[in-house]
Amino acid sequence: MPLVVEEGWRKKRTQPTLPEVYRSLRIPKTGSWMKKFLAFAGPGYLVAVGYMDPGNWATDIAGGSQFGYTLLSVILLSNLMAILLQALAGKLGIVTGRDLAQACRDHYSKPVAMILWVLCELAIAACDLAEVIGSAIALKLLFGIPLIYGVIITALDVLVVLLLQNKGFRYIETLVIVLILTIGACFVTEIFLSKPDVGGILKGFVPSPEIINNPSMLYIAIGILGATVMPHNLYLHSSIVQTRQYEQTSSGKRQAIKYATWDSTIALFFALFINASILIVSAATFHKAGMKDVAEIEDAYHLLAPLLGTTLGSILFGVALLASGQNSTLTGTLAGQIVMEGFLNIRLPAWLRRLITRLIAIVPAVVVTALYGESGTAQLLILSQVILSLQLSFAVVPLVQFTSDKKKMGEFANPLWLKVLAWMVAMVIISLNAYLLFQTFFG
Repeated sequence: MPLVVEEGWRKKRTQPTLPEVYRSLRIPKTGSWMKKFLAFAGPGYLVAVGYMDPGNWATDIAGGSQFGYTLLSVILLSNLMAILLQALAGKLGIVTGRDLAQACRDHYSKPVAMILWVLCELAIAACDLAEVIGSAIALKLLFGIPLIYGVIITALDVLVVLLLQNKGFRYIETLVIVLILTIGACFVTEIFLSKPDVGGILKGFVPSPEIINNPSMLYIAIGILGATVMPHNLYLHSSIVQTRQYEQTSSGKRQAIKYATWDSTIALFFALFINASILIVSAATFHKAGMKDVAEIEDAYHLLAPLLGTTLGSILFGVALLASGQNSTLTGTLAGQIVMEGFLNIRLPAWLRRLITRLIAIVPAVVVTALYGESGTAQLLILSQVILSLQLSFAVVPLVQFTSDKKKMGEFANPLWLKVLAWMVAMVIISLNAYLLFQTFFG
């Protein structure tokens, strides 16, 4: 008998978001666990992209150049928090048949749901803004294309997204994984060229009291933590896990939760590797050479070649940045579609939804680039991260609340230990983001 959890919701479940790919990928009923796991693998990598987008690069570069390997422990801690929250997001989608946006709409009153929708749209636009600027900087560094033209060129990636969506969800997943592997290969080479201190790296993964005692280090640590968990990833993951045809029974959902959690956990370790690599390369080149004030992406690109003794380092850095920006764009498109459909229960053609999201990000980027040049885009990048920090609490709290509710989740509700851990993580993230916002505006 199908297991449908409807108790505890104010409204009945409507049709899913992304209906064109909902339950479109078959899961083998027989065969090895590896065969079943591979059938579930994919959504986690789309989620992991948000943890290595251009918005994270500046904090990793600054952390490495100023403090060497010390903040690697912060990147590790951030990733462990992200692993927990993404596992909860996947579980919510699998058990209830609702993504996080639909769950908010079906639980809260209409005015509250509308406020959450507006905040989420702002966060997605802010995230898109970081991706637009990151891609434009990469195009300028690699091909000499002026920043303002690079910003406009990024609008054309809407065509790639639409083409892939029409071909099927596996094509999108495959492209994302290829781009992640490209970024990974670039940084494996960068680490080899920069010859980092292995002992320093291992020591860096152990938390140091200095992080708390040194105000400058604490500020960057909070920046890394605050910018790691992306609110739109929680909405995205809770929807795309439903692309699999898992059985709508207790055992079927339990199996789906297990494999989806493995998928997102393994994928987020790739994100951990990328973020740690950016910091390691920064520490092994800039910090080692006494350049402790490198924080801009462009400065890092130009300084890598003379420090590494080869232009290959700079080129690979630019290629990785471009791959990162384009990857984040793909997942941002899907997240935008999920949020609009989930909160408002309206359907727009995919091309129109993408165009709206892109214009919201491109218009301010074009205006600021035209008026203030590169320094303006750097400030815009910081502002986008502040907006993301503001919105995060409004995604994390409902997620932990819903997955801990026995009426909503039935037998799959978070056990007491997981409830306590999830609320602790939520409170840490909220506190750190609040501190980061206070420092940004008044510090």
